Amino acid sequence: MSLSPAMRRAAVREWGPLFTAVRQRLAGHGVRALALTLSAVALTAAIQVTQNQAWGYGPVRSLGAVQAEDPLPLALLRTPLSLFVPALDLPVRGALAQILLVFGVAEVCLGRWRTLAVAYGATLAGTLYARIGVALGPGTFLGLPASDAQVVDTGPSAAVVGLAVYVCHQRRAWFTGALVVLAMVVEVLVKDNLAGREHLAAIAAVLVVCGVREWRGRRRGSRDSGAAVRTCRRAAAGPGPGRRR
Repeated sequence: MSLSPAMRRAAVREWGPLFTAVRQRLAGHGVRALALTLSAVALTAAIQVTQNQAWGYGPVRSLGAVQAEDPLPLALLRTPLSLFVPALDLPVRGALAQILLVFGVAEVCLGRWRTLAVAYGATLAGTLYARIGVALGPGTFLGLPASDAQVVDTGPSAAVVGLAVYVCHQRRAWFTGALVVLAMVVEVLVKDNLAGREHLAAIAAVLVVCGVREWRGRRRGSRDSGAAVRTCRRAAAGPGPGRRR
C-alpha cells in the first residue's frame, strides 16, 4: 500500500533531516562514525557471555549490578558499567538491537561524547530515582515498594529511551518523540514496575536538559536580534554631531 502525498510529506518533515544527517555522516566517515556504538555492542555481548559463565557471574555483579539498597558511592561507581550489563530475564538480542539502532543514530547526530553524556545521564537519573522512590515509600505518588530496593538494575533501556527523546528534540522530530514518551507511559500503566518508572525518570531528566538548551538558545537569539536592531538603528541615524563620515 502506497502512502498518500500528505503522509509522504509528513514523513519527510519528521524524518527527512535525521535521515539526511545519518546518510551524510556514514558516507563521509564510514564505520568510523559508529565507533562508540560498535564498541558498546561488543562490550554488551561480551558481558552477556561472561555473566552466563559460572566464573563470570560474580565479577559482573560486583562491577556492574546496581541496587537501590547499595551505598550511594558504590552505586555511582557501578552505574557506568551497568548500562552495558544485559538483564538476565530478557533476550540479549533486544538490548543489542536497541544499542545498535539508537546509539548509532545518536552518535551520528550528537557526536561520541554527547551521546555518552546523555546515555549516562539518563541511566543515572533512573538509578537515583529508584533510591528516592524507595525512600518515599509506596504510599506516595512517586514512591516505590521496599522490595524494589533489592531489584538488580542493569541494562541499556533507560539510556536508549533518553537518547531517543534527545535526538528527536534536536532534529525536531516531535511526533516520534511524543510516541516514545507515550509508549513509556503506557508501559507503566500496563505493567507498573521499577524498570518502567526508571524509563520515565530518564525521560524527565532529558526533557529538563532539552528545555534548558531551548531556553538558552532563545535567550541567545534574543540578545543577537537586539544587538542587530541596535546596530541597524545606529547606522540609520548616521553620524552624530561633530562626527566625520
